[in-house]
Amino acid sequence: MIFAKQAMLSTGWASGVRLTVAQGQIAKIETDQQARPADVVVDTLLPALGNLHSHSFQRAMAGMTEYRMAGRDSFWTWRDLMYRFTAHLTPKQVEAIAAFVFLEMQEAGFASVGEFHYLHHQPGGTPYDDLGELSSRIAAAADITGIGLTHLPVLYTYGGAGQVPLEAGQARFGNSVDRFNALVDRAEHAVGALPDDCCVGIAPHSLRATSSDDLQAVLAARRAGPIHIHIAEQPKEVTNIRAWLGARPVEWLLQNAGVDADWCLIHATHMSDTETEDMAKSGAVAGLCPITEANLGDGPFNGPSYLNHGGAFGVGSDSNVLISLTEELRTLEYSQRLRDIARNVMVVGEGSVGETLYSGAAKGGAQALGRQAGEISVGKLADLVAIDSTSSALCALRQDQILDGLVFAAKDTIVTDVWSAGRHAVRSGRHIKRDEITAAYQSAMRNLMASAL
Repeated sequence: MIFAKQAMLSTGWASGVRLTVAQGQIAKIETDQQARPADVVVDTLLPALGNLHSHSFQRAMAGMTEYRMAGRDSFWTWRDLMYRFTAHLTPKQVEAIAAFVFLEMQEAGFASVGEFHYLHHQPGGTPYDDLGELSSRIAAAADITGIGLTHLPVLYTYGGAGQVPLEAGQARFGNSVDRFNALVDRAEHAVGALPDDCCVGIAPHSLRATSSDDLQAVLAARRAGPIHIHIAEQPKEVTNIRAWLGARPVEWLLQNAGVDADWCLIHATHMSDTETEDMAKSGAVAGLCPITEANLGDGPFNGPSYLNHGGAFGVGSDSNVLISLTEELRTLEYSQRLRDIARNVMVVGEGSVGETLYSGAAKGGAQALGRQAGEISVGKLADLVAIDSTSSALCALRQDQILDGLVFAAKDTIVTDVWSAGRHAVRSGRHIKRDEITAAYQSAMRNLMASAL
């Protein structure tokens, strides 16, 4: 049982809330109650967000790409450095890094993660004896941390638009359609050993890394689960896809791939007004990664128009240069303010920007990850986060201002507890396995840097 002094339920704020959790789901909700001796007592209970887009291994290179090289740095120069970094990663290191990343996500308030996983093979591109070796390592990291995992093996066949051959730095990513389908089978086997809330989807990396025929083939072979794809992240990508396929990336995808509510379009940064409206009406989720998009110079998402047309969205930490739930949400809003020279942009009509961002990301993230979560109601997964409303960041706020304070005035240290489908992994602000996971991560990083130097 969980007792919260106050909680944001699907029906609104309530006080004296007791939740019964059974088999990972919310089985019963009572309000105007008193805490009982065996209850886990928290201050303020919220639906936990899902982190819908992560490349966990990139956390290990955070801070290594902030030195300006000769000429103009861009996403593409960052990508070259990332490729060189991946050449040294071992399976053991991949697991240790992922476990630490998942721990950081949980301590920041995320209950689940979509791991967009494209590091598949040995350095040089030779598959491991077990084709799903590195997917198994991601599953092992989810197992030790208790996070809810949506594993998204990535189809990465070409090095650029027009079916350009893979570069040497992309060799660990590459698969044919047939080998990719076999890889998905192995990933399903690995994730099948995790709790039932964990699942496998698929992720065609991007239009530039696949082809129309290959995309249709993997969609036809798909059995279930979410579909994620990078789309329209950079102007160069838009230009190259239009020259090759005769349409802008989002435009082409919506016209040719049967995009619906199972899809999550990552970034979708550079869209026309028509693309923005059509994507919003498709039912797909916009997978926004504001910290990474700012770090890589991608540009801001077309937020106001997308919301005005009823678009669903969620947030992810992508490159994991900084894992912060509150920072992702406030950066999303601040990017809009800087572009539009305005305040309180990400809300339709009048209302709380913090609530729009938090509740929207909770529901959109759950949809994108294929999780029955995103709100506190009976039958939903017990993906829950508790925060301390008595902290200095929130203590002066009314109940209806708490989410504004959380998004714009608080740090992630305000998180006290996190449950992933009822698994209570963060208690008193600390992951229950922090010491062993951190020790393994630091050891992996020492070995990695010794081999990379």
